[in-house]
Amino acid sequence: MGQLFDKAEAAIARVAASDRDTNTIFIEFSPERILAEARRVDERHANGEILPLYGLLVSIKDLIDEAGQQTTAGSRLLAAREPAVTDADIVKRLEAAGALLFGRTSMSEFAYSGVGLNPHHGTPGNVFDITRVPGGSSSGAALSVALGFCDLAIGTDTGGSVRLPAAVNGLIGFKPTQANVPRQGVHPLSDTFDSVGPLGTDMDAVLRCHEVLCDVAPGSFAEAPLPDHPLRLAVPVNAFTDELDASVEATFEHVKRKLAASGHELVEIDLAHIAAAASAVRIVVATEALAQYGPQLALLERIGDANVLSRIRAATGFSRDEVADAYIDHRKAISAFIDDLHGFDALIAPTVAIEAPTIEDATRDFDTVNPRMLRNTTYINLTYGCALTLPVEREAPSPGALMIAGPGGTDEHVLAVGRVIEQCL
Repeated sequence: MGQLFDKAEAAIARVAASDRDTNTIFIEFSPERILAEARRVDERHANGEILPLYGLLVSIKDLIDEAGQQTTAGSRLLAAREPAVTDADIVKRLEAAGALLFGRTSMSEFAYSGVGLNPHHGTPGNVFDITRVPGGSSSGAALSVALGFCDLAIGTDTGGSVRLPAAVNGLIGFKPTQANVPRQGVHPLSDTFDSVGPLGTDMDAVLRCHEVLCDVAPGSFAEAPLPDHPLRLAVPVNAFTDELDASVEATFEHVKRKLAASGHELVEIDLAHIAAAASAVRIVVATEALAQYGPQLALLERIGDANVLSRIRAATGFSRDEVADAYIDHRKAISAFIDDLHGFDALIAPTVAIEAPTIEDATRDFDTVNPRMLRNTTYINLTYGCALTLPVEREAPSPGALMIAGPGGTDEHVLAVGRVIEQCL
């Protein structure tokens, strides 16, 4: 058999031999389908076709359409849907590039949770501690990579749903500028904030995958010139860095010392106005979710995730002025963030303000834990920014996580800055 077929066969064997409950990680996993496609991709490679992602196994989050597969978005409400007729645009791009799609991954219902709980198919623990949350909403995506089943995963990020599970599971994750990756065939939560991005363990593979998602020339990100000057990095105060767990704060201080010792300039900037506007994301997402699921609220009372339903129902209490003001605050935050980061290479901050809570604690006190998990990542969605999360080694069972962010449209530069910082760390 071919090289990819052999790799896929070994990966399938790892899934079968895992001591984890892989039914909480994969919604659909068909070895026959995977191996049949591996044969086809090996044949394309043998025939000399240029395949930038040949040899890479990529899982797909269960809100992205694949022809012939159901797209359930982690919900019993959508469990009876007909299979998708066509592939999402990003699936077409991945397959054209020679990636081997490796199962459909579990997620929080409708992608509406930062901790990764799902009462329907179960919640996987994170890779370091099975009793602690995996991060959400792209929970299965992160575990599929962190457990060594595949090389990359495709997730979505509305308030942090790529970066949070990447951070909690020691992975690299990227939330792009929303417009850079098409969302045709991606089941929506919030048209205003939804974005699509990759998770992985290897920076080069993540960047080459993202090149395919964006439909740019190979090497555009992975081989882009690095900044030829010491970085000038914004360190926020009164947002992002307040009320951190002590261990998160210690890790961030360690990162700042290493970057300063490497010759980079760190400058504090006051982003209190970003924190003050953050409720706009909650209001807009809930309002757009209610517009989509409002007719099914009674049914969701019986078969839905109670925590997700509660977040959708919150929109029934917003006044018309509150909603209008939230959209205005979003637009103002976009403009302000561009001004805030003028003259800086990027902003740095902890990806998550707290350590991953236990599944038990998150279940018992969801309304407190979930917003604390989402806080820092949501600020970037509010500002229409782009952001990379990198694992940070420390003396703990799990790594810390550093977020590197910039205004919308600065993806190439933020990724280049991330490559520099990864070398420093």
